[in-house]
Amino acid sequence: MFILKNILNRKSKKFLNTLLAFLLLIPITTSCSKKIINSLPAICFTGTTPCLQGKAIIVITTNKGVITLELDGENSPVTAGNFLDLINKGVYENTVFHRVIRIPAPFVVQGGDPMSKDPNTLKINYGKGSFIDPKNGQVRFVPLEIKLKTEEFPRYNQLITNPRQLSELQLTHQKGSLAMARSQTANSGSSQFYIALKPLPELDGRYSIFGKIIEGFDVLDEIREGDVILKTKIIQD
Repeated sequence: MFILKNILNRKSKKFLNTLLAFLLLIPITTSCSKKIINSLPAICFTGTTPCLQGKAIIVITTNKGVITLELDGENSPVTAGNFLDLINKGVYENTVFHRVIRIPAPFVVQGGDPMSKDPNTLKINYGKGSFIDPKNGQVRFVPLEIKLKTEEFPRYNQLITNPRQLSELQLTHQKGSLAMARSQTANSGSSQFYIALKPLPELDGRYSIFGKIIEGFDVLDEIREGDVILKTKIIQD
């Protein structure tokens, strides 16, 4: 009986120590999860699109030179995360800037169509492609994402047209602003992007801005239709 009692005591102590260690871990895990959840919108946990928390720096090498971009995951986590993921996958390499509008006034430089890297794609079809996720064979779409200064998280698939709310936009179109191109449907963004060539207030509240040029404005000014993205690189995320 004495030997059996000691064995039981040792087992009980081991069990209690294990239980105590487990209980001590619970507040740590919960507090970490709560911090992440509070800093990102719910769509980042329920959607299939990667989200970016914070900022990231991207270098795009074109046939005209190098452009450095800062992605803004603080204000556009879904759109910036999608772009960063596509950069990481090499989706943009060897794609063409298929739409460049400078006349009668500077407007945008647009690219990012995966179809444009295929030499068999007719130029007339440039701008019609999207990113197809190889995991499921489906087009990956991202929602319209716009954040107001007065709100904690961005709004999704909502055009901002109220003048008062337009004045509260966190990000507006300035020269060098990086934004997601889309069709008339709000959640039709995928891989195509554009860079503003001047302030474009007429586009504010209608398109997702998710970054900006921080170096290479001179290269931006030289890009014309048919120029190519040769290489992309993430240098900080």
